[in-house]
Amino acid sequence: MLTTSQDTETKSQPSAELAKLSLVYKQHPHYGVDIYIAGKEGTSDLDLLRQNGITTVVNCAVNLDFNFVRQAQLVSDHEGSVYGPGEIRYYKTGLIDGGGNPDTQMLAAHYILRAALEQVLPEKPSYPRREMGNILVNCRGGRSRSVIVVSLFLHLTLPAEFPTLDAAIAFVRDRRGLPQDEWYKAPKPVLIQSAERAAGWAKMIEAK
Repeated sequence: MLTTSQDTETKSQPSAELAKLSLVYKQHPHYGVDIYIAGKEGTSDLDLLRQNGITTVVNCAVNLDFNFVRQAQLVSDHEGSVYGPGEIRYYKTGLIDGGGNPDTQMLAAHYILRAALEQVLPEKPSYPRREMGNILVNCRGGRSRSVIVVSLFLHLTLPAEFPTLDAAIAFVRDRRGLPQDEWYKAPKPVLIQSAERAAGWAKMIEAK
């Protein structure tokens, strides 16, 4: 948890502006897709997602939602909630940017990201979004939750290239353009610790 002085520093010193959308890894060798990171501004820009071939979004934030439902003929309204197939295949991990997540939730986030890439949809009209293009991982600012989830994913799926979680984090920070003076909070230390535990559990699962 941040100390009082760190809290004051965080509020008084605004974070450096990042790109609306960052290409973090090009053509993952196992999945053949590009992996992007963004905050709320980039994720909500459907035209920008389409321009970059993004068909799938994994939202890491519990306190942020997107309405990707746009086709009127597929939209239903039930007691004020609009629902139906969205323009983007949408998955959510729902992490808190700090303490408070169950220990296993980071592990779940890794496997949800993998599922977004590996899931095979049935041939039914109720599954209209079948395109398998690039993937975007987002959180509110694209600095902490999304960075650690992508780092964990790269470490576990490409261990020869990223033999340690720290190596993957350094790579993702660079590709996202995070300034060094933000590294103490991007990703949050408690999330890095959670990802370290998740990496150990995932390796035991895969070994079996």
